Amino acid sequence: MKDYNSGKLRNVCLMSHGGAGKTTLAEAMLFNAGAIDRLGKVTDGTTTSDYDPEEIKRKISISTAIAPCEWKDYKINIIDTPGYFDFVGETKQGIRVADSAIILVPAKGGVAVGTEKSWDYAVEQGIPRMFFVSRMDEEHANFDEVYNQLVDTFGNGVVAFQIPIIEGEKFKGIVDVINLKAKKFDGNKLVDTDIPADLQNRVDEIREALKEAVAETDEALMEKFFEGEEFTPEEINKGLCLGIADGSIVPVFCGSAASNLGIQLLMDAIIEYMPAPNTKATVKAKKLGSDDVVELKTSPDEDLSVFVFKTIADPFVGKISMFRVYSGTLKSDSVVYNSNSEKTEKITQLFMLRGKKQIPVDKLIAGDIGAAAKLQYTNTNDTLCSQAKPIVLDKINFPEPAISLAVEPKAKGDEEKINAGLQRLQEEDPTFKVEMNLETRQMLISGVGEQHLDVIVSKLKSKFGVSVNLTDPKVPYRETIRKKVKVEGKHKKQSGGHGQYGHVWIEFEPGESEGLTFEEKIFGGAVPRQYFPAVEKGLQESIQKGVLAGYPVVNLKATLVDGSYHPVDSSEMAFKIAANLAYKKGLAEASPVLLEPIMHVEVYIPDSYMGDIIGDLNKRRGRILGMNPQEGGIQQVVAEVPQAEMFKYATDLRSMTQGRGYFKMWFERYEEAPPTVSKKVIEEAKKSAEDDADA
Repeated sequence: MKDYNSGKLRNVCLMSHGGAGKTTLAEAMLFNAGAIDRLGKVTDGTTTSDYDPEEIKRKISISTAIAPCEWKDYKINIIDTPGYFDFVGETKQGIRVADSAIILVPAKGGVAVGTEKSWDYAVEQGIPRMFFVSRMDEEHANFDEVYNQLVDTFGNGVVAFQIPIIEGEKFKGIVDVINLKAKKFDGNKLVDTDIPADLQNRVDEIREALKEAVAETDEALMEKFFEGEEFTPEEINKGLCLGIADGSIVPVFCGSAASNLGIQLLMDAIIEYMPAPNTKATVKAKKLGSDDVVELKTSPDEDLSVFVFKTIADPFVGKISMFRVYSGTLKSDSVVYNSNSEKTEKITQLFMLRGKKQIPVDKLIAGDIGAAAKLQYTNTNDTLCSQAKPIVLDKINFPEPAISLAVEPKAKGDEEKINAGLQRLQEEDPTFKVEMNLETRQMLISGVGEQHLDVIVSKLKSKFGVSVNLTDPKVPYRETIRKKVKVEGKHKKQSGGHGQYGHVWIEFEPGESEGLTFEEKIFGGAVPRQYFPAVEKGLQESIQKGVLAGYPVVNLKATLVDGSYHPVDSSEMAFKIAANLAYKKGLAEASPVLLEPIMHVEVYIPDSYMGDIIGDLNKRRGRILGMNPQEGGIQQVVAEVPQAEMFKYATDLRSMTQGRGYFKMWFERYEEAPPTVSKKVIEEAKKSAEDDADA
């Protein structure tokens, strides 16, 4: 691949709802550019950008892939992102390094939730967008219906730059509304033709809307428009580019990637209308260790700034870091500074990735996208720069995990391999988290949804050779008491030689602090002072297991009030045992209760789903605390819900809101569990203890 200057680069992100044909479009673009010699198919697992075994097996994109190609003396970096919500982290990685977005909408499916989300991500990133109505060659494809949906959903700035020529219900060609030309498909060629008479009125109508949109980009053009003067082709082109750049004009194109119809025209439009990296004259960064903003020119001669947007954990090649150069020039065999880890890294060989294929290059200039292997201290979201001028680029804001499941090895002794594999996968995927819950002794994995965690488990098996089962995590219940009791604990043992003797009277009552509050009110040396720590230690060890279901005891006050000792047989151990006996007896008599963790939950949903969400939270034993309107017709529902009812909430919320809703959740406090819950938990604990005893 030859060298290109920044003005000849295009970084375009393909986005959509799942299954709209992004990977097939990337394939057709690569084929037209001569980067591949035959069109791969998603169904056959032969596409360039879906190369991971999981993607081939499931026939969906799971990871963001880069596919550079050359078209008419320009280089287009195609960024193919997943459309399924569980892999939103990957989509955020792709959009972060793009200068523009193509949002695909199928001609017989129309606008879906993923279309809206793609739009929102592109707006959030502040990049121009265009729509591509895909699958025009399929039966029941309806461009007009989809186009009207797009205008209704996203506003009048959405304007068709092309309309399809349909003959005998077949997709036969395209009318270019901008240049008033029509082309028909003849195999792989485009043949000039007249605009069909039945489309002329439609073309005139859209052209008028286009002129109006162009007029709004410039005051001089607005005057000309109102005076009824015609725009020159140059004025139209300038106005369109300005409008597209600021997002006030959103072009609509159409075609079929599977049949490679209209894709060459789309590639021409990317070059003509989508911005080059140097369209933005500067990139903003912060000085390392301060909030001072630095502006760097998007030029190959500027100081270096490189953003690492994705990491691939390959068990054979090692770690691959994918990045975009924002300013300066990055060269092979150079040393760079990682301002996040504050370490230097040696870049041995730079390469471009086309799917999984590595294409070695000597350098990457401002605006280009590439990769390097085996960077020791570098992870996703890191900035690489020169040590003389260390800066930090804005990070990707990844969604927090919404679902957690416990991992159980299928084979004994696999724990270490599982842990190592999960840690590697965590490096690769910032929306995936692994933690060891010391209390329940479970390894928990957390992700965006059940499909996300299912893919993680599959990767663990295929990449690292270990199999696991996923189960619901154990709920960390607690126990406490409701009334005050005074009990005796006596440990006396005589078996030749020294005996053992410890004797205590302890008052147990509900306490104020979270754990154990220990006091002593001993008079006349009934229990010598040197044994007080032993009594307290015995109680501290005892509260790890309650008398109901074996959960830790909280909010307990214990006061040592009396007892006795033996000058020879008493020992610290004897008093520890006596304290434990008093504890068991006392808690059983002091009205013990089970406490369950209560979570603070905030659910964000469009207004129309309010009733369903509140009804569902009530079914989960939730208490609604409030409803607060947010921007854009979104409502925030604030509630407190027992943790035991929330394990699969991410999946249920997604199906209730067609993927439009999301939630945040954190631990609030412990609260007494209702009798039905308490009874079930205690029975399960007894059964588990019996099973352990039998084993």
